[in-house]
Amino acid sequence: MKHLLSRTWFIGVLAALCMPAQAALNVLSCEAEWAALASEIGGKRLNVSSATTGQQDPHRIEARPSLIARVRNADLLVCTGLDLEAGWLPVLLQQSGNRRIQPGQPGNFVAGNLVPRLELPTQLDRAQGDVHGSGNPHIQLNPHNLVPVGEALATRLGELDPANAEAYRAAYADFRARLEFAMQRWEQQAVALNGVGVIAHHKDMVYLFDWLGMREIGNLEPKPGLEPSSAHLAALLQQLRQDPARMVLHTPYQSERASQWLSAQASIPAVMIPNTVGGTDAATDLFTLFEDIISRLLGGLQ
Repeated sequence: MKHLLSRTWFIGVLAALCMPAQAALNVLSCEAEWAALASEIGGKRLNVSSATTGQQDPHRIEARPSLIARVRNADLLVCTGLDLEAGWLPVLLQQSGNRRIQPGQPGNFVAGNLVPRLELPTQLDRAQGDVHGSGNPHIQLNPHNLVPVGEALATRLGELDPANAEAYRAAYADFRARLEFAMQRWEQQAVALNGVGVIAHHKDMVYLFDWLGMREIGNLEPKPGLEPSSAHLAALLQQLRQDPARMVLHTPYQSERASQWLSAQASIPAVMIPNTVGGTDAATDLFTLFEDIISRLLGGLQ
């Protein structure tokens, strides 16, 4: 009988060890970069997904029933904020009925409030196009911004899941050390980009340009959110004769037509830049994202 009980206990312990660990928290991000950051900090302790992919415009997505279900079950919502998701997130929050992740609740995390913001408007006027009143929201393209956001996210995860708080802090410290080492390498590799003038489709790369010392000479969009027009592109081409650009940039979800037209007329390369994780096959995490961006920008100089 004693041997039978011991064997039963041993089998029970072995079965428990073989069972997959259950994630402590369901984390839903609005953009793919924050899902990648949460995964760096939480690993298998979190069940992480993103509402948008690197192939989608984060300004506008459709509130599908499957996405509403993920919002309903989320313990923590991680978004850029700064009005980037103003066109779809409020509807999702309302339809989900999830009180834990409503604005102001511990389950609602806004990354954009944690970093220095660029292009804060002095006045708001719809005639200026789709201008964000709290500043340019595309903060993810400066890797230095991942440091304060990651630290605050690790703290928030620890508050929601105290049993794993130390593990979140340790994982963030490891991520930060690897990121700071990588940033030194990226900044050395990107020295040749300092001062380079470029044309961007939309004003969604200003943090990247600010980080690398690049110059945004103009945009394909006449105003933020407006499609490129023939008249605007012709004026842009005339402007480039006075202040030449080295390349014209666009993201995976923006039409290539205007970039290709200006590329042909101005004899400069059109370069597609991933603006988040999953934007290209190579950009599989936050580290390969910036490696791919710098590689593509340096390739555009050749």
